[in-house]
Amino acid sequence: MAEFDIEGLRLEVPDSHLNDRIAAKLASGGYEGHEARAALMRLRTGQRVLELGSGIGYIACLCARVAGAENVTTVEANPGLLPVIEGNLARNGFDAVTVLHGAVGGMDGAAAPLAFDAARSFWAGHIADEASAAERVVEVPHLGLRDLMARVRPGLVIMDIEGAEAHLFDTPWPAHVRSVMMELHPGRYPDTVIQRIVDCMSASGLTYDPGPSRGRILCFRRVRGR
Repeated sequence: MAEFDIEGLRLEVPDSHLNDRIAAKLASGGYEGHEARAALMRLRTGQRVLELGSGIGYIACLCARVAGAENVTTVEANPGLLPVIEGNLARNGFDAVTVLHGAVGGMDGAAAPLAFDAARSFWAGHIADEASAAERVVEVPHLGLRDLMARVRPGLVIMDIEGAEAHLFDTPWPAHVRSVMMELHPGRYPDTVIQRIVDCMSASGLTYDPGPSRGRILCFRRVRGR
């Protein structure tokens, strides 16, 4: 088990989930630096947060420290990461964060499970496709974003879900969402998907937020007065 300290948060990650590159980023404090910067720029005390793609729970810990653990819900598909996330939350005093298991495969979920590629590298897990090796594929609950947003009523939505964001921008989002932060994965879909994301956010009353956006981290905020 490897131990790290980032932004005053204590994180533990099993050696089996690491490689030299990610271990170095964790050790240097640069792990998910752009995502952390974006979240800290827009988070407010008491704000309700929905995170899709927990990873090791680092961003959930950051959000809990600012917004309050009881206001944070984080979702992770890889079952092998659930004890890591829960351990890191507890280690930092954020047991009240809600951790949900499942993959968000679209605006609407389904009773049947979803096939998920639980890649050895925790940051690379994704909904299974034709390139997924059979030994890596596990069945996980199929969650819908519409239901999650109705249950959590987040003001801030954060997502890093390795391309599954392509399925979440077909209809306008609810008015209680004030900010959206996502990592794009242009290698997994064409430019038309990014165009659809931007168009959907615009139709939802959200506009490009240049302050926290950087590289593949694309952020939106509600248009002032709407």
